[in-house]
Amino acid sequence: MTFVIDTNVVAAGLRSPAGVSARLLGLAVTCVFTPIMSVPLLLEHESVCCRPQHLSVSGLSANDVGAVVSALCGAGEEVVPHFQWRPQLRNPNGEMVLEAALNGRADGLVTFNSGHFNGPAQRFGLVVMTPQDALKGIGP
Repeated sequence: MTFVIDTNVVAAGLRSPAGVSARLLGLAVTCVFTPIMSVPLLLEHESVCCRPQHLSVSGLSANDVGAVVSALCGAGEEVVPHFQWRPQLRNPNGEMVLEAALNGRADGLVTFNSGHFNGPAQRFGLVVMTPQDALKGIGP
């Protein structure tokens, strides 16, 4: 099973280590499923999660965030987008997430912003889900 994890899910997982997003990240780094990623997406994960407001809430350092991103890299499958489908979304920041999912032929895109992706994702046959839905799909 392969998923692209949106940055908002990674940030939520770091901010709330007992939450559903953190559990999903734990399953990713232990290779229960394969996270699909691209270099631009990983750079965004690190950049956003290193913002002062996220570091303050999570209690993590920038090095800690880098270690999590590195762990995701180690467990994941890199996709190099061969096709750019832009523009598909109202929010241009989501384009790299959608492109990683489409080019990596992911089984799903995990996000808290399903409304941003639903129309374009449906056109391409891509399943958009919340972290809780992804956990249900992975099973016990």
